[in-house]
Amino acid sequence: MQRTIAHSGAWAVAIIMIVIASWLLYKYLAPKTWREWAGAGLIQAFIIALYAEMYGFPLTIYLLVRFFGLDRTYLNANLWSTLIGLGDTGMMISMIIGYIILFIGFGIFLQGWRELYRAHQENKLATEGLYSFVRHPQYTGLFLGLFGEGIVHWPTFFSVGLFPIIIIAYTLLARKEERKVIEQFGEEYIEYKRHVPMFIPVKGQWHQVIQYSKLSSDNT
Repeated sequence: MQRTIAHSGAWAVAIIMIVIASWLLYKYLAPKTWREWAGAGLIQAFIIALYAEMYGFPLTIYLLVRFFGLDRTYLNANLWSTLIGLGDTGMMISMIIGYIILFIGFGIFLQGWRELYRAHQENKLATEGLYSFVRHPQYTGLFLGLFGEGIVHWPTFFSVGLFPIIIIAYTLLARKEERKVIEQFGEEYIEYKRHVPMFIPVKGQWHQVIQYSKLSSDNT
C-alpha cells in the first residue's frame, strides 16, 4: 500500500539549513588539529543527516515502516509526531521544546567562546563567568544544542546514533586541551580543575548558567 509521509520533499530548504548550520559550525569551532577536524566532521555529518531528513526524505520513518513494521494511520516525517499520534500538534510540541534547548545551548556556546577569547587576549586562565561553573562551556552548549535539535525536536537514526559518539569525541578532545593548558598554567589550572566539573554544572547552578547564556543574545 502506498503511504504518504507528511512534511517532506523540501530539498531547497534542507540545503539552505545545512549551509547555514555548517557555516556557523566552522566559524566558531575553527578546527585546526586533526582531532578538532574529526570532531567537526562528526557534527557536520549530524547536521547533514538531520536536515536532509527534516526537510528532504524521512529515511527514519521509511525504515521503521518498511522493515520494522511501524503501522500508524498518520505518518509524519517527524518521529515524535508519528509515534505519539498527535499529528502536527506533536510536531509543534517537540519543535518548541527542542528550540528552547537549542537556543539555550547556542547562547552558552557563544558566551563561552567570548569569555575564552577575552582570556586569551589577556593571556590568562579563563575561570570567570561560565568558566566558574564548567571547564568547557562551549562544549556544554554544543551538546545541548545538538540534543535539542537532533533528539528532542527531530530524532533520526543518524542523529540519535551520532550524538553519543560526538560526546565521546569532544570529551577526548577536551582532555587533550586540558593537558596543554596544564603545560601553560601548571598548578593554577590543576587547582581550578579540582573544583570545577568538565561539562555538567553542579546541581542548582543550571539557572545561573542559563542566565549567563542570555548575555550572548544581549550582546549580539
